Amino acid sequence: MKRQVLKGLKTGLGILLITACSKSGSSGYGSNNNNTTGNSNIVSIANMAFAASSTSVNKGTTVTWKNNDNMAHTITADDNSFDSGNLTPGQTFSHTFGATGTVSYHCQIHPGMKGNVVVK
Repeated sequence: MKRQVLKGLKTGLGILLITACSKSGSSGYGSNNNNTTGNSNIVSIANMAFAASSTSVNKGTTVTWKNNDNMAHTITADDNSFDSGNLTPGQTFSHTFGATGTVSYHCQIHPGMKGNVVVK
């Protein structure tokens, strides 16, 4: 989201700034949870979910997950091909996908958290 200052009003207590937000399509955050276009290789972990829950990338692409939640999570491939270990808030984990196909993953701590990477 872009934040724009619309008007500054001088008051006895200082300057009051009035702002408005406009949607920006450049970051990918705040949009839907399915990245099927392959435009991003960053997956945010927030609110007990992977956003995007489905990510499409080309073979050889590195995907990075960032824990933006307030608790630890893991990124564990269902086929055990990779495992991040516990990621505390703010930590990242990256994995390069060298073969085509769909790789499903989950959080070992919170098994209801699931996602996949479609590699073309």
